[in-house]
Amino acid sequence: MSDPSSGAALQRGASQPAPAVPADSREAGARSRERAKVGRRVLIIVENLPLPFDRRVWQEARALAAAGFTVSIICPKAPAFEKSFERIDGIDIHRHWLPTEADGLLGYALEYSVALFMEFMLSWKVFFGRGFDIIHACNPPDLIFTVGGFWKLFFGKKFVFDHHDINPELYEAKFGKRGFGHKMVLALERMTFHTADMVISTNESYKAIAVERGSKRPGDVFVVRSGPDLTRIKPVPPNPALKHGRRYLVGYIGVMGKQEGIDLLLEGIRKIVYEYKRTDIHFGLVGGGTEVENLKVLAKQLGVADYVTFTGRALDPQLLEMINTADVCVNPDRVNDMNDRSTMNKIMEYMALGKAMVQFELKEGRYSAGDSSLYARADDVDDLIEKLLLLIDDKELRDRMGALGRERVERVLSWQHEAPRLIAAYEHLIGEQPIGERQ
Repeated sequence: MSDPSSGAALQRGASQPAPAVPADSREAGARSRERAKVGRRVLIIVENLPLPFDRRVWQEARALAAAGFTVSIICPKAPAFEKSFERIDGIDIHRHWLPTEADGLLGYALEYSVALFMEFMLSWKVFFGRGFDIIHACNPPDLIFTVGGFWKLFFGKKFVFDHHDINPELYEAKFGKRGFGHKMVLALERMTFHTADMVISTNESYKAIAVERGSKRPGDVFVVRSGPDLTRIKPVPPNPALKHGRRYLVGYIGVMGKQEGIDLLLEGIRKIVYEYKRTDIHFGLVGGGTEVENLKVLAKQLGVADYVTFTGRALDPQLLEMINTADVCVNPDRVNDMNDRSTMNKIMEYMALGKAMVQFELKEGRYSAGDSSLYARADDVDDLIEKLLLLIDDKELRDRMGALGRERVERVLSWQHEAPRLIAAYEHLIGEQPIGERQ
């Protein structure tokens, strides 16, 4: 994705200076440009990650800014992202305090209450500053419709739902049950869809949910995948020190919650070390989440802590260094409705760096990775590690698979292919069809 251009310069001969522009004409032009911006001012609200750390949202924000939209963002603070206000690439970022990442009913209630209050208050700040015509809400959770609904009802603002997670399925994956909580999450999802003027879905599975469960018109639902930006996800020199003296490195990047299956991976590492007697493989796990500390304890209990590095939440340089150094990558997401229908950013980032991978058989995981991945039977740890060891021991195979993944990203899945779809969705929302579609 390129930065906004400044427009083509009009070339003039030295003997023909540009005529002076009367002051009233300049003022009229300025007023015209301001009027042109009305309807194209976007306020993005995201709760679970700071910006610009949230890669998908930051790519969306920069794409909108490059297309002439005025973009403001409300998001939480986090380590390394602690400024209350920052302007980057012409995008205003307003950050607010948020309690420690929630885990459990009371924790979620506190986090969401604080987040909604801060989002609402900061939305007034943006309203009296740059202003906005569109609220672009990124879930989870499915509560930001309360802020968007207020501005839609009383001020006529448009509300866009950027559907990142399917929360009813996520609830079931986290808590292993349905019951009242599941019904409440379904109700919040319905209200979010009902409030939305337009839905942006990360894949066709999510679009089907918006249409079938959310009763949205198909024409108001646009698929914009979370493709990697190849100007950001790129090769860097490997760092052999990350292998901790071992021959091979297996890489993982992503959130570490209960549904990500890192516990299954750790059980697999135990088998690799103690049953297969392989002590030549190290595992680098990059990411934060509610389960990180529990997973560190589990690694010690299984006797594999010396074979695993938990980096915690990492910025791009550390992430890129780990995956570029890795010989093979892994995605141990459990097989459930949530993971089966969701597109995982980590898969396409592995592919963008030319890394072969192993994962369990999941619908959207297979769609993304294609022939760049081997697929293990559902939640079968033995099958997962057998395929992992197959790739580790066959450099020719993993190089071939990695090249296929990189080619697929370049040809189909990169953000450079998705950004125009986002802009087309916004042109639909504000009534400006792309030139090629105008009658």
